[in-house]
Amino acid sequence: MSAHVITRESILDGTLLAAVRASLGPGQRLMSDEERGADIERMLAAVPRDQPVWVFAFGSLIWNPAFEFVDRRNARIHGWRRAFCLWNKAGRGSPENPGLMLSLESGGSCTGVVYQIAPQAIRTELDVLWRREMMSFSYCPVWAQAHTAQGPVPAIAFSRNPGHERYAPGLAHDVIVRHIAQAHGRLGRCCDYLFETVAHLQQLGIRDRALERIADDVRALQSCEPPRG
Repeated sequence: MSAHVITRESILDGTLLAAVRASLGPGQRLMSDEERGADIERMLAAVPRDQPVWVFAFGSLIWNPAFEFVDRRNARIHGWRRAFCLWNKAGRGSPENPGLMLSLESGGSCTGVVYQIAPQAIRTELDVLWRREMMSFSYCPVWAQAHTAQGPVPAIAFSRNPGHERYAPGLAHDVIVRHIAQAHGRLGRCCDYLFETVAHLQQLGIRDRALERIADDVRALQSCEPPRG
């Protein structure tokens, strides 16, 4: 099975939605158009007055944003940390062999990237972003203060939804490594998601030692496993 690549086009034409829906188990619900619009308006109602809208990226949005932006900067937010705490059974895993995805957990800090959306395109681009990130309700969008070299900016960040069935807090390091090393799904191998994130963080001059350790241990585990027939 060839991996589906997330693009702006595949988000808007429904290809991504169809790929995810085909992998969902019974009873799992996706966000409706009405719910998506209302959620975006709720977030925009809280945007600081006369401030541009920025989006904070901590994982795949760093290397594949798939929405349009007019500025990009390295940034750090406080009160949130990057963690593998969401099971992935439909994209880079399966119900039988789930992968893990990054989200933001409470506490600490996280360095990533912020993107500024053009004022005239805010609702259009947030709709693209919500179709991708909020499809299954596994994230909770929050406003965070993002500190950049040019000064602080308010940014939308996607934290974990603690009430979601995919939420997996406090997983042991070896459990995280095993699932990332072995899982794959319609969006490709889970390990590639990890490797791409680490590589692009390093290209930006950002070191996440915990993530790098996971990547090293995933590679070590894969080298010890026999090839799949």
